[in-house]
Amino acid sequence: MLALLSVSDKRGLVPFAQGLVRLGYSILSTGGTLAALDAAGVPATKVSAHTGSPEILGGRVKTLHPKIHGGLLGRPTLESDARDLAANGITPISIVAVNLYPFRETVAKGASRDEAIEQIDIGGPAMVRASAKNAEHVTIIVDPTDYEAVLAELERDRATSQATRRKLQRKAFAHTASYDAAIASWLADQEHVTFPEPMTLSLEKAFELRYGENPHQRGAFYRVGRAPDAPSVAFSQVLQGKELSYNNLLDLDAALSLVLEFPERPTAVVIKHNTPCGVASDDALEQAYRRARAIDETSAFGGIVALNRPVDERTARALAETFLEAVIAPGYDAAAREVLAAKKNLRLLDAGPSLAAPAARPLAQLDLRSVSGGVLVMDRDAVEPTLEWKVVTRRTPTPVELEALRFAWRVCKHVKSNAIVFSDTTHLLAVGGGQTSRVDSVKIAAGRGGSLLKGSAVASDAFFPFRDGLDALAAAGASCVVQPGGSMRDAEVIAAADEHGLAMVFTGVRHFRH
Repeated sequence: MLALLSVSDKRGLVPFAQGLVRLGYSILSTGGTLAALDAAGVPATKVSAHTGSPEILGGRVKTLHPKIHGGLLGRPTLESDARDLAANGITPISIVAVNLYPFRETVAKGASRDEAIEQIDIGGPAMVRASAKNAEHVTIIVDPTDYEAVLAELERDRATSQATRRKLQRKAFAHTASYDAAIASWLADQEHVTFPEPMTLSLEKAFELRYGENPHQRGAFYRVGRAPDAPSVAFSQVLQGKELSYNNLLDLDAALSLVLEFPERPTAVVIKHNTPCGVASDDALEQAYRRARAIDETSAFGGIVALNRPVDERTARALAETFLEAVIAPGYDAAAREVLAAKKNLRLLDAGPSLAAPAARPLAQLDLRSVSGGVLVMDRDAVEPTLEWKVVTRRTPTPVELEALRFAWRVCKHVKSNAIVFSDTTHLLAVGGGQTSRVDSVKIAAGRGGSLLKGSAVASDAFFPFRDGLDALAAAGASCVVQPGGSMRDAEVIAAADEHGLAMVFTGVRHFRH
């Protein structure tokens, strides 16, 4: 019985090889794997000794040989294959453990192009694919976490079951597909190709969900192969609480994306059903959270909170006052963890210290959304607020108004269109969004904000198609407006702003969020 072991990831290698030897397997191996086995005293034969052909081209060619691939692809139970194997002195290989050169890890370290190219495995994928194709006769293992189960099955039954081999077959082809996708993606990045033809995605299942958006829908959570440098929900550490749900994950991402708009000061964001219902900045994190929650305490109940500074005891006590689904922050001190531990169902996520960094920004990545039979792909909306806005009214915003407009504009792009945001310089006052009419969004926000909106700033994610929206926000008490401009009726809208004594600026940038 022959086994072939050639792995980059050497976790569990030696105990697995020792178990195979106990069961009577002879082992073939290469390079670093062979060295690790030799060091552990596990008997193994070098592949070149088995094939009778030396490694050439600096190790680029060592396993690409009929004695290897014939041993992997041969079907001993098929008479014609058995004759060919015997005629060519080829021994069938029934157990294969192969995983591939660390290409992702190499490029993540900023390796040169030549270094990265050398980490493109050729022989490894060929062996994995050959073994997986012949899964009726070969057990292919690409994941070290499978060693224990395979070894236990071999010890019990002297063979692996068809069900096991087919499960590992599926995993093997996914392994090589993911590897090739990572290479294709990196090559596209090198050539600055944002939308390659075709686009190959590689995602790893993090965990299955109890259900999807609703209980009758199945769901699972997938993430990219390695943690990005910027904070992300997918690679945050879950510290406590109930299992994360589909809706929790969507809301956590929305909350994180919004809080990253405000790196300069301690800031708290409260999200409900993917919509901001509280945003506030302050010198102290506790006060930022209390102010954000106070904007709409009814909606904050059962909400998702994102914070951009580590949580201390005072903030933790404030968080514990309200039923919340989840909190994401750049860390929690020991006292905060002790306070929040009493909220056993509260999900706590640690997004890492980069969330608290002054230069923290949302991930520069692509947004993907599915439609029937396809996927829409675009750059993430990462346009930052700018001081180069164009004042279009007779009155220019005061410095305080300009600061309030910048705050409102940052929030606005995270609200469903048609989005209207009222704010002051440090916190959200009222939101209207997700309506088919912009004036309706204004009226909804005005109804929520009431007297608090006197002297407020307003941001609109797209232009006002008619003056009615301007009239409504002026009636609500707003003193200044920021919007993209670009309507056929811009002149009419500007005239309305002048009539009401409003200062208005055009950004030239739209922030639709459907």
